[in-house]
Amino acid sequence: MPDLLLELFSEEIPARMQRRAAEDLKSLVTNALVDAGLPYEGAKGFATPRRLVLHVAGVPAASAATREERKGPRVGSPDKAVEGFLRGAGLSSIDEATIQSDPKKGEFYVAVIEKPGRQAIDIISGFMPGLIKGFPWPKSMRWGTGSMRWVRPLHSIVATFGPETEEPDVVPFEVEGVTSGQTTRGHRFLADEAFEVRRFDDYAPKLEKHKVVIDADRRKDMILHDARDRALALGLELVDDPGLLEEVAGLVEWPVVLTGTFDEAFLEIPDECIQLTIRVNQKCFVLRDPKTGKLANRFVLTSNLEASDGGKTIVAGNEKVIRARLSDARFFWETDLKTKLADNLPKLDSIVFHEKLGTQGERVKRLEALSAEIAPLVGANVDKARRAAQLSKADLVSAMVYEFPELQGLMGKTYAEKQGEDASVAIAIEDHYRPQGPSDSVPTDPVAIAVALADKLYLLAGFWAIGEKPTGSKDPFALRRAALGVVRIILENGLRLPLKDLLLRQVRMIATEIYYRSKAQTSDQIEQLKAAGVQHDFADELSDRFSGSVKAIDTDENDLIPGVHDAVEDDVADLLSFFADRLKVHLKDEGARHDLIDAVFALGGQDDLLMVVKRVEALGKFVASDDGANLAAGYKRAVNILRAEEKKGGAPVTGRPHADHFKEQAEIDLAAAIDTARAEAEAAVKDENFEGAMEALSKLRAPVDTFFEDILVNDEDPDIRMNRLRLLSEIRDATHVVADFSKVAG
Repeated sequence: MPDLLLELFSEEIPARMQRRAAEDLKSLVTNALVDAGLPYEGAKGFATPRRLVLHVAGVPAASAATREERKGPRVGSPDKAVEGFLRGAGLSSIDEATIQSDPKKGEFYVAVIEKPGRQAIDIISGFMPGLIKGFPWPKSMRWGTGSMRWVRPLHSIVATFGPETEEPDVVPFEVEGVTSGQTTRGHRFLADEAFEVRRFDDYAPKLEKHKVVIDADRRKDMILHDARDRALALGLELVDDPGLLEEVAGLVEWPVVLTGTFDEAFLEIPDECIQLTIRVNQKCFVLRDPKTGKLANRFVLTSNLEASDGGKTIVAGNEKVIRARLSDARFFWETDLKTKLADNLPKLDSIVFHEKLGTQGERVKRLEALSAEIAPLVGANVDKARRAAQLSKADLVSAMVYEFPELQGLMGKTYAEKQGEDASVAIAIEDHYRPQGPSDSVPTDPVAIAVALADKLYLLAGFWAIGEKPTGSKDPFALRRAALGVVRIILENGLRLPLKDLLLRQVRMIATEIYYRSKAQTSDQIEQLKAAGVQHDFADELSDRFSGSVKAIDTDENDLIPGVHDAVEDDVADLLSFFADRLKVHLKDEGARHDLIDAVFALGGQDDLLMVVKRVEALGKFVASDDGANLAAGYKRAVNILRAEEKKGGAPVTGRPHADHFKEQAEIDLAAAIDTARAEAEAAVKDENFEGAMEALSKLRAPVDTFFEDILVNDEDPDIRMNRLRLLSEIRDATHVVADFSKVAG
């Protein structure tokens, strides 16, 4: 079957756009082929700095003819109905339709629409111009006098179609003066001559002869292996950088790996600063001495040229630029060392953290208080936790972090160590940002744990209090990551934390500040609030959510009036639900079932995440057993009966069953079993022995099964019927000691 070859040749495409563009071209073209009745066997897109390429294999030479019968209105229908049918079917007269009969519906019109097949080359030439003009580049430009937008000026188009055994045809179309053909060009500097191509099988080899490797993954592989080989020859090892490798592969069509050096004196700068300086400014890799684990004064660069001097001039140029950039980095480093971290704190008062939450200085003060509150709960020294929180954001105003924001935390730790701060304090300054992703480690030092939790809990409480919650795919403040970080820190360190109480106090504090700020009108009032640590930078509408019928608020931030209290309670309940969702995400890879997590959280008041997980684990083992599965089935049967009766009666079934209304032994046995199981389960839950609680509930299986086999709940005697419904309610209440079984699937 014929193959399709497309190449869109232009000026340099930004590296960050290439891979997505190749996938978009593949998706757009193959979707258009399928929509036109042209299925295909396979397709692959490629990208280099100067071209997008698509190869589609196994495309039919023509689309199949189609025949469609479209049912119309009944014979004798109003003229408007008939006219609409004719328009939709493409008929000029009702005489062109046939009449069919139906025993029930009578006679009605039917249009037989026959479409002949079309040549694939005509179909492709028809949709390609619009596809190219509407290509979804993140950023595009116009050039010359034309109106077309493309990522960079488009120079030529290759479009050929045909089977392997024949000479392919050019797919004829034109886009803003650029006509399709079968001529392309090689490497801009090494082989810039034009040459003709027929199909993909000769296109790729010819391009390679003209110094162009079209497969980005192959270019990456070439760069990586050559770089490692050169490092090995020097007795060093390459510091892997997948992001840089992806970018560099998008900057060259013919990768040539070279090595350069820089002055050893620059190795006094922290390794991370050297790597970032070289990476950001020159897109070069750094090398490490395997004996010391420290960086060596060598780097690896990737050129797009095979230079006649072996690359000496290219290396010298890169060395010159890197020397200048490292001189700047050394200046930042030496400048920062002259200033104590604590001396940077006043500068944070002029940096806005968020317009509704105040400055970074205010944020740090809140972190100090919250870290000190959390410290005893995680076994951390309170004074060290407070000090670490105080210095946690001090490096944000350092020269090095201003130049390289990625180094925040790391530079703070380094400066703290240099300035004689306690080791735990220094570690906490860096680690309080962790984990920054699913592959990042969590802090393990108690002081770092306290500050990391404080940072994330304040972030969540603050943005919940001002109504800036994540919506859909939008999460500009990375609140999902913060919540998942809290979950991982707690679980991986085995911590017991009263999340609800911590969040309540934070949201209440922020709610109080919002109210006070919005009500301060005079300069004296504002100064009084500032003296109390409250900044007056909120708009009045922020108080609407909390004020209600507010007349006054007590100075104790926890002593809120009901309007504010209700809003805070709602926020915290919503936040705990948010944590439950993040917990599901975290446990998904471990095989935990979402319904079991829902079953535990449905009990309410479940803010001890470590105990939630242990309860979920015990519940999972229980429902996987025969006893658990049968009890769950019996529970659902009982609940379904109760729901039907409660809906019919308009009120829940409450109260304890009366022993004198029991008529059958199965009732007596079930009532006794429920009392025993509930008491044992409650005692086990109190001791945090959740497996023991499940074992206690398992004893209900037999009496519940016997009850439903022997007993008719809807007895004719209303007193007996209600007593049996109360017995079913007892089953529901007993199982809710450990989980809400109505949430368990299956």
